[in-house]
Amino acid sequence: MYQERPSRLDGCVSWTRTADRRDGPVHLVHPVLPDGCMDLLWNEGRLLVAGPDTTAYHPGGGAGEAWAGLRFAPGAAPAFFGVRAQELRDRRVELADLWGAAKARALAERVGDATDPAVGLEAVALARAAHTPQPDPLYARIVRHLDAGGTVAAAADAAGLGTRQLHRRSLDAFGYGPKTLARILRLQRALALVRRGVPYAEAALAAGCADQAHLAREMRALAGTTLSAYAASAKRETPMPSGSSTTA
Repeated sequence: MYQERPSRLDGCVSWTRTADRRDGPVHLVHPVLPDGCMDLLWNEGRLLVAGPDTTAYHPGGGAGEAWAGLRFAPGAAPAFFGVRAQELRDRRVELADLWGAAKARALAERVGDATDPAVGLEAVALARAAHTPQPDPLYARIVRHLDAGGTVAAAADAAGLGTRQLHRRSLDAFGYGPKTLARILRLQRALALVRRGVPYAEAALAAGCADQAHLAREMRALAGTTLSAYAASAKRETPMPSGSSTTA
C-alpha cells in the first residue's frame, strides 16, 4: 500500500510503501513514471537517492518490502544533496556515494531506530536542511510557468535568462532541459485527469497536447506504456510517483 502526506520540510512530500500480503505473494509495484522530482529513500537500513527520470523506472526485486521516502519538488533537491541533478538523471544511488559511508550509515541507523521510519527520515532531512542552502526560488518560478503550459522561451523571459542560460540552469536543477521538463509536467497533468476518469481526448487537450494521438505518443515515449494500460493499472492501485521507486 502506498500512502503520502505533506512533509514538514518545505516543498517535499513524505511517503511510505508497505507490502499488502492479504492476497498471497506480493506483486511488484507499477512502473514509476517521470515527474521531475528526486527522492531520499530508506529501506531496511539503507539510504538511497532517486534521481530525476526521463522514462519509466521499473523496480526490481524487493519491491514488496517496506519503504519510506521524501520526495523533493523539481529543482529543490540539488541544494539539499549537494549534487547537480543531471549527475543523477535516470539513476538510483546509495546516499553513501554522495555524503560518505560513515555519515550515511549513521543517518540510516537514526531512521531505523525511529518508531516510524517515515518520521525518522523526515527528521534527518530537516536537520540536514537547516545547514544547507535553500533552493533558488527561480527554479520554482520556472516550474510554475512550464506547468501552466507556458513556452520555454516565455519561461526564459520570465526568469530573466537567455534560452541557453535557462537550459544550463535547468540541467543542474532538474536533470534535463526545460523542454523535457515541460513535456513531463504536461504528461503528469494529463494522467491526473485520466485517473479522475476524464476521457483521453479531453485530458489531452486540457493538459496542453494537440490531440489524443499526441498524448498517446508522449505516453509511449516518456512512460513506455499506453493510456489504456495505465488507466487499467490505476484502477488496481495508485501508481507511485517518479522518485518513489524501491530498488536501486
